Amino acid sequence: MLLRLDNVDTYYGQIHILQGVSLEVGEGELVCLLGGNASGKSTTLKTVIGIVRPRRGTVEFAGEDLAERPTSYRIGKGMAIVPENRRLFAPMSVLENLEMGAYLNGGGRKDDFDRVYSLFPLLHERRKQLAGTLSGGEQQMVAMGRALMSQPKLLLMDEPSMGLAPILVERNFEIIQQVHESGVAILVVEQNANVSLSIADRGYVLQTGRIVLSGAASSLLQHEDLRKAYLGR
Repeated sequence: MLLRLDNVDTYYGQIHILQGVSLEVGEGELVCLLGGNASGKSTTLKTVIGIVRPRRGTVEFAGEDLAERPTSYRIGKGMAIVPENRRLFAPMSVLENLEMGAYLNGGGRKDDFDRVYSLFPLLHERRKQLAGTLSGGEQQMVAMGRALMSQPKLLLMDEPSMGLAPILVERNFEIIQQVHESGVAILVVEQNANVSLSIADRGYVLQTGRIVLSGAASSLLQHEDLRKAYLGR
C-alpha cells in the first residue's frame, strides 16, 4: 500500500478535527475523499503532507512512518499537492511556476516539461505570461502542472473543481483521469461526488471528522445515503 492513515486524530489547538480517520491509497490508484464544508477533508490532506501533525495514529508512505518527517521530506519521497485555490506564485511566469514544482529535482528536465505541456498545451503557449493574469481554469492547469513537475508517486488534490465553470470541471477531471492512467496514484478531496466518483477506483465519505462510508466508487454512486446527501436524489 502506497499511503496508509491508521486511526489518525488531528487537532487545531483544543478542537478535535479528525477523529480516528483510517484510509488507504494503493500504487497507481485514484481515491476520492468526499465531504461537505468543515468535514475535515482539507485537514486530512494537510495531515498527509505534513502541514499539521496528528496527535495520535500513523501516516505511512511507501512503508515508512512519516509522523516526525517535515513536508519537504515527504515531497522528496514522492508526494505533491495541488492546493485549494491553486496558490500560484502570481508575480512569476507560468514557466517559473513549473520550475518551482521541480525545485527538488534541479529545476526540471525536458521530459518533465514535455509531459506537462502534452497534458496542458495552453501552458506552452502561455509559458512567459504571469500566472496571476491567467483565468481560474488556466491557473488550475498551472497548479496541476507544477505538482507533476516533481514526478510524484502520489498526487494530492484539494477541491480541484472549486470555482470552475461546469465545462472546465469536466475537462479538469478528464486530465486527472489521464494522469491516473499514466500510473500516478491520486487522492482527491471533493464536494462534487458525481464527477469524482465517476473516475475514481474507491471512495471515502468524511463527516464531521469521521469516515462514515467507504467502498468501490461504483457502489458508492449507488448508495442511497450518498445519493441523497451529495447527488440530490
